[in-house]
Amino acid sequence: MRKQIFIIILTTIISAKVFSQGCVAIRSTGGVCSMLDHPDSTNAHGGWIFNSNNRYYRSYKHFIGRQEQTQRIALGTNVINHAYTQDMALTRVFNSRWAVGIDIPILANTRSSLYEHGGITRASTSSFGLGDIRITTYAWLLDPAKTKNFNIQAGLGIKFATGAYNYQDYFKTTGPGGTNLLGPVDQSIQLGDGGTGITLEVNTFYHLTSTFNLYGNFYYLSNPREVNGVSTARGGTASASTIANGSDVMSVPDQYMWRAGASANINKFTFSAGLRDECLPVHDLIGGSNGFRRPGYILSVEPGVTYAFKKFTVYVFAPWALIRDRTQSVPDILKTQQTGVYAHGDAAFADYVINVGVSFKL
Repeated sequence: MRKQIFIIILTTIISAKVFSQGCVAIRSTGGVCSMLDHPDSTNAHGGWIFNSNNRYYRSYKHFIGRQEQTQRIALGTNVINHAYTQDMALTRVFNSRWAVGIDIPILANTRSSLYEHGGITRASTSSFGLGDIRITTYAWLLDPAKTKNFNIQAGLGIKFATGAYNYQDYFKTTGPGGTNLLGPVDQSIQLGDGGTGITLEVNTFYHLTSTFNLYGNFYYLSNPREVNGVSTARGGTASASTIANGSDVMSVPDQYMWRAGASANINKFTFSAGLRDECLPVHDLIGGSNGFRRPGYILSVEPGVTYAFKKFTVYVFAPWALIRDRTQSVPDILKTQQTGVYAHGDAAFADYVINVGVSFKL
């Protein structure tokens, strides 16, 4: 039963760092970050865990603050992002307390819009390739031999700028003699953010009975770099207003996530339900916060189901949005101060996200 207890911790943590917000550019930065079995003194020799997580979402509903801009869909002016991520993670479990994991994401994105292509005909840009790789060291803070019903795991890692943050595609133009412009794609479908970041994680569980358990996860990515220098003009020339408020170049934002819930073990199945909050904040913890970003958060209810075999586990998690909020960015605030007119940009969000994966104990 201990193995079943901890499977929910493994699989919820696997999906915990898979971020998705549509135009709010919260990317996948995680994979497996825990041990396969319940942490106890019998796991002295450790082992290897391989996890493959597949994520998909479609964002198409625009929000300013919490107010949905329903007219965008009615007029056909909404932006539609399709995002797919294949996360491959390998973890070395050294003993009952220590582990090190590496996560390698591969991303495939498309983005269709009117405003990026002359405003008359809808067209698409896309990106494909390696994302930002992350390496993390994990430790259980309490001795598993003495605390079998409760424990806390801390993780400290580095997120490397391995994903292209200046990925380019062609934007269509209109009018006599119009030509396609080659330029950086939108921030929401860039493969990386261009910053070397520091990650902090806290994962915990509490064993209530032989069937019911509680879980909690917290993740924070701090990106000290302020901007990555990539133009937001899509192959054109930045306007004077965007230069004035700093939105002419892309920001390198922080991001964080927390989630908490309960699970129930029924034979080889584990059913879970909880809340999940993903956020790209307005201001970074370390360094400046200038540059273009679409800050915001999404609070979701997250059902999940896991099936455990002897050596591997399969799972499905599907967070469904309850609250979506595109907050006011630093350039929005500066523009408001410069013009005296309140400015608040929008962002497109998904209704739900699908995470399907499998973990192997090697």
